[in-house]
Amino acid sequence: MTLVLDAGAFVDVERGDRELAARIKAERRRGSAPVTHGAVVAQVWRGGKARQASLGALLDAIQVEPIDDQLGRRTGVFLARSRTSDVVDAALVLLARDGDQILTSDPDDLCALAAVAGLNVEIVPV
Repeated sequence: MTLVLDAGAFVDVERGDRELAARIKAERRRGSAPVTHGAVVAQVWRGGKARQASLGALLDAIQVEPIDDQLGRRTGVFLARSRTSDVVDAALVLLARDGDQILTSDPDDLCALAAVAGLNVEIVPV
């Protein structure tokens, strides 16, 4: 099981959600690196490590996947199939695998996207 993080998870950690930060650290200790992609980072990153220290530490501790040509094309096809337009959410769902947990501040949209993708994931509101 992998934790897949949307922007809401990062915002909560930055705002001092210790329970969520501890959950992410526990996953790291179990050897499972939480994952997100670069566009999610763009949604939340607004300064250097001095300004966003907790966010910087979290980013250093997780796997950030690039939205490269392959993921970009898969996301485009998935957007057409799902009849949606949110590139960031769609690409995030495509990073998930069956059994993963997606931590999100937008559970309704991500649940719908996961259903279209045919994924058996747990959508965890943050």
